[in-house]
Amino acid sequence: MGIKSFMGRRAKEATKKEYNAPILVEDYMSKKLITFNPEQSVLEVMESFAKNRISGGPVLDDNGFLVGIISEADCMKEISESRYFNQPILDKSVERFMTKDVETIPHDMSIFDAAGVFHKNKRRRLPVMKDGLLVGQISRKDIVVAALKLSSHNYK
Repeated sequence: MGIKSFMGRRAKEATKKEYNAPILVEDYMSKKLITFNPEQSVLEVMESFAKNRISGGPVLDDNGFLVGIISEADCMKEISESRYFNQPILDKSVERFMTKDVETIPHDMSIFDAAGVFHKNKRRRLPVMKDGLLVGQISRKDIVVAALKLSSHNYK
């Protein structure tokens, strides 16, 4: 790997930068995910967030297909409404508060392109898809860690 020279009829030199480090989303994404079901209560989700020290996760239907994403911000809405309407935070389902229009990214996207996606939207995490199925999740923090690892490599 490194700089390659190609000599043509006019002896024109071309160079190509090649990376000798993993640069794809699938190299840095979380693969062991805590997932949620649309019928779960928001209270259960909040307990899971606290227990597992996470701030959100994908919502899967009974067939394992991604149908939404739930985050602490979504739960804040439930907490706020429960006080306003003087109701307990018990019986409301995830489906009512989850984000249904979920932006996803492919597993084989470069971390550089993924950084661009994060820059354009305000999401903290994105589900990672392969062949229409959820295979992981990547966060802004994962991208920062990947960039730090890449900066420690020497490129030829």
